[in-house]
Amino acid sequence: MRLIGLAVILAVGLAFAPLRVTGQTVERVYRLGILHAGSLVPADPVLLGNWIPELLRELGYVERQNLIVERKYAEGNFNRLPGLARELVELRVDVILAVGTSPTQAARDATATTPIVVLSNVDPVAVGLVGSLAQPGGNITGVLIAPEGTLAGKKLELLKEAVPRATRIALLVPDDPGIGLQQQVQEIRKAASLLAVELPVVVVRGGDSDGAFAAIGVRRSQALFVSAHSFFVRDGRKIIELAAKHRLPAIYEWPQQVQNGGLMSYGASEVETYKQVAAYIDRLLKGAKPADLPIWQPSKLLSGKGSATWAGSRARTS
Repeated sequence: MRLIGLAVILAVGLAFAPLRVTGQTVERVYRLGILHAGSLVPADPVLLGNWIPELLRELGYVERQNLIVERKYAEGNFNRLPGLARELVELRVDVILAVGTSPTQAARDATATTPIVVLSNVDPVAVGLVGSLAQPGGNITGVLIAPEGTLAGKKLELLKEAVPRATRIALLVPDDPGIGLQQQVQEIRKAASLLAVELPVVVVRGGDSDGAFAAIGVRRSQALFVSAHSFFVRDGRKIIELAAKHRLPAIYEWPQQVQNGGLMSYGASEVETYKQVAAYIDRLLKGAKPADLPIWQPSKLLSGKGSATWAGSRARTS
């Protein structure tokens, strides 16, 4: 009986403070939870769910050795986010990386103690996630993609400069009910009004990009604004191919999308942004308190331009 009791005590201890024994040393095993509204594509190296573990490796965290990554993806069903967030809390992860406003809200509702790193292009103060950027308070800190607002207005200006004769620019958005996308749409509508541009909003429902581009064609749009959203990172190559097929000059979120054949982009470097995310996760794993870590904002924005899509679209707009 004593042996059974000792075995139970050891099992409970290991469950609450996992350790890895290597030779004569005992190393802690950390748990990172990733909460995402979209889908994970394991074979795609540019997606955040694959990048972050690679960047953490450079900081000494090796997946399946001293790091366990619990990936929870809602597959586009936002109603699943609260349940997935609770699952991460039940798994006793050390840090939750919440990608976007809706996942962050779900994580915040699930725990007031587990540190949360938010990655978003929406001001977390404006949507009530943190008290201030300098002193977030609570258990949320993180990294912003844009230094002010969502950059939607500036991106529309750049697209209009590139295609000055365009008077009807389609706005491509996913079927995301979150406040983050709403704020982005508000900003671009305001800019469209100032630029005297019609802005038909086209929704990609259930991942049907082909159907969305068919709707853009019916509305005879002359250019395309691809909203900043993780769905369009996941489906980025297909969106770029469809824009080229329909001869639509388009602006995107990340420089990587231009490298993949898109016409234009404007925003922060995804490499530097993801490095900051990894650095914040590292600091929290080492004991830093999220309330003491200011929300990071990019100080440098990149404007990328490609040629393939523009060459195909020039005839349509001239």
